[in-house]
Amino acid sequence: MSGFQHSTYTPKTGFGRWFDQRMPLPRLVYDSFVAYPVPRNLNYAYTFGGILSMMLVIQILTGIVLAMHYAANSGLAFDSVEHIMRDVNFGWLLRYVHSNGASFFFIAVYVHIFRGLYYGSYKAPRELLWILGCIIYLLMMATAFMGYVLPWGQMSFWGATVITGFFSAIPLVGDWIQQLLIGGFAVGDPTLNRFFSLHYLLPFMIAGVVVLHVWALHVAGQTNPTGVDVKTKGDTVPFSPHATVKDGFAMVVFLLVFAYVIFYIPDYLGHADNYVEANPLKTPSEIVPEWYFLPFYAMLRAITFNVGPINSKLGGVLVMFGSIVLLFLVPWLDTSKVRSAVYRPWYKLFFWIFLVDVVMLGWLGSKPPQGIYPTLALIGAIFYYAFFLVIMPILGLIETPRKLPNSITESVLEKKGGGGGVPARAAAAPETRS
Repeated sequence: MSGFQHSTYTPKTGFGRWFDQRMPLPRLVYDSFVAYPVPRNLNYAYTFGGILSMMLVIQILTGIVLAMHYAANSGLAFDSVEHIMRDVNFGWLLRYVHSNGASFFFIAVYVHIFRGLYYGSYKAPRELLWILGCIIYLLMMATAFMGYVLPWGQMSFWGATVITGFFSAIPLVGDWIQQLLIGGFAVGDPTLNRFFSLHYLLPFMIAGVVVLHVWALHVAGQTNPTGVDVKTKGDTVPFSPHATVKDGFAMVVFLLVFAYVIFYIPDYLGHADNYVEANPLKTPSEIVPEWYFLPFYAMLRAITFNVGPINSKLGGVLVMFGSIVLLFLVPWLDTSKVRSAVYRPWYKLFFWIFLVDVVMLGWLGSKPPQGIYPTLALIGAIFYYAFFLVIMPILGLIETPRKLPNSITESVLEKKGGGGGVPARAAAAPETRS
């Protein structure tokens, strides 16, 4: 299915026709979000793209207002956050929406990523779409890390100290990168100013890449749970009202859960030490990042041994950053011609094991680096890498997929038997444009 469809937009007023001839913005919106054809079998896992767009807008709007009252100074930052909570009208609400919004942003993006891995949304011709999504994820991680430092609590200060310290393990340029990040030889005022500036700027960069992401989606066309290409007009429905109603309902449910956390357990996802002002002379008993970084933190700490000239510190940094780089390579690591895991029994099994492995790594990242925890983290990291570098390429060559339906319509109507399917490898040929 191609995003280049013939426009059916017709201006209804003289001013509309005049405006459309000079700047066809209403036509673009209509073609992209009203008449745009989407597969008729999309489920609620496909609503998280809209949820992510909603959360990005919430984060930007609340962040702009919070920035009006925040002081990026190591002597004032902690008190300015307290001022927002106590003295600014609805400041407590803005702060809780923004801080918990980061967590819910990552909840939605992780569902979005795992949905893409499950349904093969990265396969040709959508490689660039997937890469743009990975870039958004990287920008989100940078934005969240810098935002976590701004309250200038104990965990903010020491988290920044530890994480930026890992850059010094990189040969030749490591110390230079670390000093560039923190603005000196130790985390302080220059660090806070840098992080505040970048934390304010990066969400707008994310918004720009999101526009490219949506553009690439509309050019390549939306995937669907079967992974079968769109073949007839009956396989699709207009984006509105079908997709908009489903997206709207999912957003309402997501916001209800979000509101429950904000009003009843606003500090549940935070860390108690971050409500104590930063003290460079007092190190917390345990230094951990926010929960959405814990799987990567566990892999970083899993390397407790040297490998030749690579010491454990550099090895941990390479493993951590390598785990993110692997995501960019997924379209070429998966050799299967079948998109959806629904028709790939062995891939489906390993996918769920992989999901459990990531959750386990997140749990291990919150534990102290002693006892059996580093060993379990090493096992989890090995499986993480094996899933992408071994399991994905080999399964695509040896796995026998189940029979695919002839069309999306057939899968919706649950037609079975009577030659109702086609060989999986033949049905997974390059996508037919419609």
